Amino acid sequence: MNTLEQLKKYTTVVADTGDFQSIEKYKPQDSTTNPSLILQAALKPKYKWLMDDAVNYAKKTKGDEKKKLREGLKKTFVNFGTEILKIVPGRVSTEVDARLSFRIYDTIFFAKGLIRMYEKEGISRDRVLIKVAATWEGIQAAEILERDGIHTNLTLLFCLTQAIACADAKVTLVSPFVGRILDWYKKEKGVDHIPAGQDPGVLSVHEIYHYYKKFDYKTEIMGASFRNKEEIMALAGCDLLTISPKLLEELENSNEPLKPALTPESAAQSKMEKVNMDQMTFRWHMNENPMANEKLSEGIRRFSNDIRILEKYIQEKL
Repeated sequence: MNTLEQLKKYTTVVADTGDFQSIEKYKPQDSTTNPSLILQAALKPKYKWLMDDAVNYAKKTKGDEKKKLREGLKKTFVNFGTEILKIVPGRVSTEVDARLSFRIYDTIFFAKGLIRMYEKEGISRDRVLIKVAATWEGIQAAEILERDGIHTNLTLLFCLTQAIACADAKVTLVSPFVGRILDWYKKEKGVDHIPAGQDPGVLSVHEIYHYYKKFDYKTEIMGASFRNKEEIMALAGCDLLTISPKLLEELENSNEPLKPALTPESAAQSKMEKVNMDQMTFRWHMNENPMANEKLSEGIRRFSNDIRILEKYIQEKL
């Protein structure tokens, strides 16, 4: 078996892309999107028809231009998600507008709008994960959404502090950003390479996995944002891993042997202690973690900027 086939024995493989035509050959269970991935795909001529449909939907929306843009944006996300669900048998992750990352009830309102659009397309909410940035406000919004039967994927997650708050909120899934953690430490240390065994992003997922499994949390862990296949191989056994088409291809073309790096047995032996996470503890721990603080803010800014570019495209067509 190639390395990708071996990985699928231990971990649910998810495709990380908005370019759904590129994932069919790898047969992932699920797929994830974010504003940056949607933007990359939306600007390709082969997906113009999906953007045209979103623009037409916005034109028919009653209200001012701001409302038309918001509905056109939602429709763009849902159009890509709907096409992805024709390919993958499981779930698609669709992200809330990152500009709402510090607004609990606006996040909930946007998320419910996405779910209504999916349901109008005949897609059950059980096949959709609503992605929300793992700010304190985002986590509170996700807890409310979960109680309403809307499943969430807490994204832009960079440390155990965020992961514990998410698990306490009973979110469905968290997405630790392995590669972006690595990027920060490489820059901080002034190095070009850190081996997978010492990779801070990989070690962060190990820590979250051990905490969740030791204390029997049901929240799933999906490693994300990988920079190389070695990071992926070092996380075999994680609940899920979301992987770009480029790295899926590298894994498929590799025959390196693979064994699970994460197991419930190893987690049970962990000496980690349970943490009581309230808002003040969360904010203090985030303040004390410059990497997590900086990468969370940077990620929100980046996604917000890509959303503005998508909005500008829709606005020009209205």
